[in-house]
Order: sequence, then structure tokens, then C-alpha cells
Amino acid sequence: MTIVTPTSARDLAVVTVGAAPLRPDEVVAVARHGARVELAPEALARVAATRALVEGLADDPEPHYGISTGFGALATTFIAPERRLQLQASLIRSHAAGTGPEVEREVVRALMLLRLQTLATGHTGVRPVVVQTYAALLNAGITPIVREYGSLGCSGDLAPLAHVALAAMGEGRVRTASGDEVDAAEALAAASVSPLVLCEKEGLALINGTDGMLGMLLLALHDLSVLLDTADVAAGMSVESQLGTDAVFAADLQALRPQVGQAVSAANLRAVLAGSAIMASHRDPAVCTRVQDAYSLRCSPQVHGAARDTADHALLIASRELAAAVDNPVITDDGRVESNGNFHGAPVAYVLDFLAIAVADVASISERRTDRALDRARSNGLPPFLADEVGVDSGFMIAQYAAAGIVSELKRLAVPASVDSIPSSAMQEDHVSMGWAAARKLRRAIDGLSRVLAIEVLTASRALDLRAPLEPAPVTGAVRDLVRTVAGGPGPDRYLSPEMEAVTALVQSGAVAGAAWLGGAASRVPASPDQVI
Repeated sequence: MTIVTPTSARDLAVVTVGAAPLRPDEVVAVARHGARVELAPEALARVAATRALVEGLADDPEPHYGISTGFGALATTFIAPERRLQLQASLIRSHAAGTGPEVEREVVRALMLLRLQTLATGHTGVRPVVVQTYAALLNAGITPIVREYGSLGCSGDLAPLAHVALAAMGEGRVRTASGDEVDAAEALAAASVSPLVLCEKEGLALINGTDGMLGMLLLALHDLSVLLDTADVAAGMSVESQLGTDAVFAADLQALRPQVGQAVSAANLRAVLAGSAIMASHRDPAVCTRVQDAYSLRCSPQVHGAARDTADHALLIASRELAAAVDNPVITDDGRVESNGNFHGAPVAYVLDFLAIAVADVASISERRTDRALDRARSNGLPPFLADEVGVDSGFMIAQYAAAGIVSELKRLAVPASVDSIPSSAMQEDHVSMGWAAARKLRRAIDGLSRVLAIEVLTASRALDLRAPLEPAPVTGAVRDLVRTVAGGPGPDRYLSPEMEAVTALVQSGAVAGAAWLGGAASRVPASPDQVI
């Protein structure tokens, strides 16, 4: 799934690396929209300075980890100078051991950009040519083929990063800018990029990092920002079409529980429902005798808001990680070469798992709202399953089945990966983060959430039509009208799957959320400006 960027990320044509930590929107711009990369001159100067330190240590008869020794469990094995070029190449070739399906282009580009950023800090000890080669690969649109399985998320995303380094050496397979699969050597030659011959320390520097899991976290946070806005819109359409009340979304009631995300979602719901003739039709207590709505309607801001707050926490962690120089060993500001554990993916893995929980819950409450709309005992006057001829037609019965099936899978995907450490490297790497696995399942979960929300929007659009001649709010009406451009209104049963896919595409493109705000919800409350991605 690719959710189209509705913010400035799509408009960024060039991203500078090495002058300051990358912003989340810059990562999305390069990974998803092909923005070009430029290297800050000061970054290349830093890289050259620290490389000189590494070359001095390479001549030292005393062993230095990663420079004149083996790796991992072989860290105490001294490597003679004449064998070190082979050592670096062997490291990359042996670690490029991924298997399974091909990883998405945007994920690989995010991984490459984030590794480039760390290389540009000057804390890794690589030569300037290594930094320039990674930038050249990104700008040429050359995407190394990375396989899904192979990373334990501890000593960095070793296998995924090794596949990228292998391509930079002119080995392995890549995708060109046009998507063709070719040998890396062929692609590099066509782009006039010379294959790297790695020197001391450089192999380690190219594979020790949390770049894959961080890249997927940033892409997920971008997509989730669109989907949480969409969830508020969908919830408003369900409340309106099921004759629920908006009184519970009042600002003073929400302020009694000062959760930030909850206040944002409640404000969105108030904006979505403003000016609705359907809502006005049952405000008279003599007309509407229900005391309270079900939780799936009444508690939408609480659930959506909790997801927003979880995403804000994840963005905080991601922002810190964007400011990091993750490698082992690292070159310190005062010139020391020090081993460390900063490559461990626990901080990123935890929030990836947190987000999977939040995604599952937002999808779960959405499916419950959809189910209510189809149940004549709970929908307040709508026909069973929104069918045209009850008994002959099944309406949206099986669309709800699809949503329920996805929600069931999302609950399984919410089981955390980060608690499942498994030792490796002869017990040298005896506690790992599994952050890559957490990121992979989150991507699938976000795709599922987009589909569950699309089914709710499709269902609520038909329910709004069935409330005619009462008119919906300007916002919900605008979304309903958008849905009608790809899906028909009430009527006899028809082939439903294409309409579900089409509305899903609208959700994933950001068009549903965009139509809502263009439809009149100008008072929508965004996240804090420094957190918009």
C-alpha cells in the first residue's frame, strides 16, 4: 500500500543531507516521491577528517575492532593488512543473506537515505567516495533488491543493509528507475557510477544501523496521520447516518479529560457534523428518547485520540533516531574509536509494536460502527444490511465480513515482535530487538486499517443516502459525493468488490480526508506544527 502524501513532502524536489538531521517529510519525499539528494559540503569535510583517523589506526600494530579485526564473535581475530579488502567484501557478501519476497522500493530508498545520513555525520570513518556513491545511487533511481527476511534488528538491519552495500560494490541485483531488474554492475555503468572497493571499517559502517526499521516507521507515521483524520471523518458519517448524538463531543466535556489526541479527534468530529440537517432532525427529546449511544459511536474520540497520542510518542522517538549516528564502532568528536550498543533497535521496535496495537483498535471500533449500520435493531430505521429489497438483496452483509476478517488479522499483527528476542552469532548477539519484523507487520496492519475505514465510509455513504430527503452535513455530504464518483448509490445488489477497492484507493490517496476538510471543516484541529509529517 502507498498512501499519497497530502503535505509538503510531495513538493520537496531536493533534500540536503549532512547539514542537519533529516526531517520526517524529507525521508518521505526521497523514499516515496523521488526527491534528489544533495550532500552538504561541511558533511564531506567531516567525513574526510575522520577517515584520516581510521587510516592511521589501520597502520597500528595493535588491533582495533572493525578496522584490523574480524566481526561479531570473531572480534578478537587480527586481520593482516593485505587481507583487509577481502575482509570487507566478504563481510558484505556473507551478510547479504536475505530471503523471501522483495521489499518495497520506498522502504529500500528510505533505508538507503537514512544510512547515507549516518555516513555523512563523520562518525563512521568511511571515505567521502562512499557517501557520494550512496547519494548517486539514490539520484539515479537505482534500488537494490532487498529480501523480506534476514534482519533481527539488533546489530542494525544487517541483511537488508548488506544487500544495498552489495549493489554499491557492483554485485547482486537491482531495480532501475523504470523498475527493470538488472545486474547491479549494469545499472551502475549506465548511471556512470563506479563500483565501490571497500576499505578498512567501511563494510561495518554500511550495515550497522536501524535504518530499515526507522524508514518503515517514518513511512507508517505519515500514512497513519492520513488514516487517523479519515477515521474521524468515517466516525462522523456513522454517527450522523445512525442518528447518534454529537453532544458527547462538546469541548467542555472533552476538557474534563485533558488527553491531547482525544481533544483533536473530538474537535474534528464537531467540525465534520456541523450544519447537519440529519443531526438537527432528532435533537428534540420528544423525537429521540435514547439516553446514550453505544461505545463505538460515543467513544470514538477516546479511541482515535489514544492512537493519535501513541503516534505522537512514536514520532518523538523517530525524531531522536533521526538525530543519531548509529554505527559500531564509532568515531567520537575527540577522535576515539569506541565500540557501543547504539545499533540495538529496541527504541524503534517498541513504538512500532505500540502503533500496531493502536492500528488494530482503530480498525476494531470502525468495524463495530459499520456493523451497527447494517443491523436493523441498532441502526435506528435503516433497512437490514442497507439492502434494496430485503430478503432478495444482501446489501453490505459481506462487506462487513471483509472488515471483520481484516480486524481479526490486525489483532494477530498487534502481538508484539519486540518481546521475541532470539540469540545469534554464537551468543555474541544474545538479545535482539526484532524491530524489522515489527515494522513489516505494521505496514500490513496499516494497509488493513485503510480497507476497514473504506468499508465504513462506503457503508455510511449509503446510509446517508437512505436518510433522504434529510441532508447531511456539508463535510459528510462532500465525502459521500466523492464516494459516488467511484461507487453507486442505493439499489439492487451488484458486484461490490470493485467499489470497495475504489473507495480504498480514495482513502489511501488522502482524498477522503481532503474532501472532508474542503467540505467545510476548516476548524479541524491538526497535530502540533512540529509534529506534522
